Amino acid sequence: MTQVEQAPLQALENRAEVVVDLDAIAANTAVLRERVARPLMAVVKADGYGHGLLPAARAVLAGGADALGVAVLEEALALRAAGITAPVLAWLNGPGEDVAAALAADVEVSVNAEWGLAEVVAVARRTRLTARVHLTADTGLSREGATSADWPGLVSAAARAETDGDVAVVGLWSHLAYADAPQHPTIGQQVRVFEEAVSLARAAGLTDARRHLANSAATLALPETWYDMVRPGVALYGLDPLGGDPADHGLLPAMTVQARVALTKRVPAGAGVSYGHTYHPAQETTLALVPIGYADGVPRAAGNRAPVLAAGRQRAIAGRVCMDQFVLDVGDDPIAPGDRVVLWGSGAAGEPTAQQWADAADTIHYELVTRVGGRFRRRYVGTAGVA
Repeated sequence: MTQVEQAPLQALENRAEVVVDLDAIAANTAVLRERVARPLMAVVKADGYGHGLLPAARAVLAGGADALGVAVLEEALALRAAGITAPVLAWLNGPGEDVAAALAADVEVSVNAEWGLAEVVAVARRTRLTARVHLTADTGLSREGATSADWPGLVSAAARAETDGDVAVVGLWSHLAYADAPQHPTIGQQVRVFEEAVSLARAAGLTDARRHLANSAATLALPETWYDMVRPGVALYGLDPLGGDPADHGLLPAMTVQARVALTKRVPAGAGVSYGHTYHPAQETTLALVPIGYADGVPRAAGNRAPVLAAGRQRAIAGRVCMDQFVLDVGDDPIAPGDRVVLWGSGAAGEPTAQQWADAADTIHYELVTRVGGRFRRRYVGTAGVA
């Protein structure tokens, strides 16, 4: 390619990027694994919480994860296609899923109801493969899982299928509604329902299945929920599910979101900034244009609220976030096109954190890290899991 042809691509790569620290992901995994001193299923669903499915999976395995968890079967099959051989559970399964592909790839699947088990059994008999299944109990979240009324029928059917050699029930699990509020009364109630469900399953003959209940928040704050295995997600990426400082738990945020200034200009006091003129500088000032917007996952609600590190200090976005861009008021501080600005990162260099952005935009950091993308490029640093 000629230099003229290369220039637009270089400009695109330099415009905005999500930087992911693989060593931080591995270190966070090791911290959590040491904390619980039992097997850890690392959740890498949703493209590794926005950090990249395959790099995140390899990094958590390098950090000592024993198994991987994903939501949908396609994620599990992508892991297998990339050569990852660790145990993988895919749990969000509806009717008509490609169970045959799961069994052929040695992917464990979750079952919520007797009809779901029947589908798995039918495929197991047709393919002559034994399905490794986890049974999900609804202990009070009212989301996935069999209710207390349906659970006895499910475990009885699963026990028969295991006796027939069609399935191996390797897991019994549920999910907490209020783990991020460790004193909430629903936690004790859910634990009791879960233990009753486990007792019924054990009585039915399902004696080898591992129990797992703890998500990230429970892994950090509720040791009574650790059972045979824990199932953290967001904490692996260095974010505190309890809303505090991840450093308090020995965790380091792995994602930095940054961009380059596209344009600067001086404007007079009172100038209307961005759509709807919701921001007016009190005095003559310098505005810096940042070429990313809600099409790239920057929340529109961040306008006039969320902090960005620019020209040496944090300052709130000036005016509305647009589809492709937003504006910063940097006063008289020196700034030029091409200068770096940081939306969020670890906070170690004075940049905002994802938690600060979540507070400003009235959301949660889970949403921020999983939605950021669009025209950002993703760049990896560190060597954990890199062949």
